[in-house]
Amino acid sequence: MYASLLSSPGSLFAEFDRLQRELQQVFSAPSSIRAVARGAFPAVNIGMTPSSVEVYAFAPGIDPSTLDVSVDRGLLTIAGRRGARIERTGQEAAQSDPSADPQANQQAGQQGHSAPGASSLRDDTNVYVRERFDGSFRRVISLPEDVDTARIEATYRDGLLRISIARQEAAQPRRITVN
Repeated sequence: MYASLLSSPGSLFAEFDRLQRELQQVFSAPSSIRAVARGAFPAVNIGMTPSSVEVYAFAPGIDPSTLDVSVDRGLLTIAGRRGARIERTGQEAAQSDPSADPQANQQAGQQGHSAPGASSLRDDTNVYVRERFDGSFRRVISLPEDVDTARIEATYRDGLLRISIARQEAAQPRRITVN
């Protein structure tokens, strides 16, 4: 075994690289119960202003109608689904566009194919690397006690879900003058 590793410096470095990746996986586990594993989806940034708690969830490629944002007992839940899609190039879409042939268009509809020009996972595609997350997701975020869960706003634009939760009036910082 050792002779085969030393025969080619490239394979020795490849083994060190593999070992480094495996060690990184082992030692990059969450360090506490509140920590989130690397690669959790959607990634979030959470901040606080004097009047609100701001949650930014980075969720590109999501249809906003599939998002489910809810709050219950101080927990904010973001759930949804991101489907698998591979974009067709303009030339491929034009070559496979059945709209020019009404009979082909009818057959495509009967076979369950997507509408002309729609991007979809191609039947002839064998995926051998999948770095983009596809499927259902759910993130649960613990909220501070001073939020007013009756006043929540959520907007989704350009792959960014922004959730603004107002803080209770009594909890907001105020300046007290000393006489």
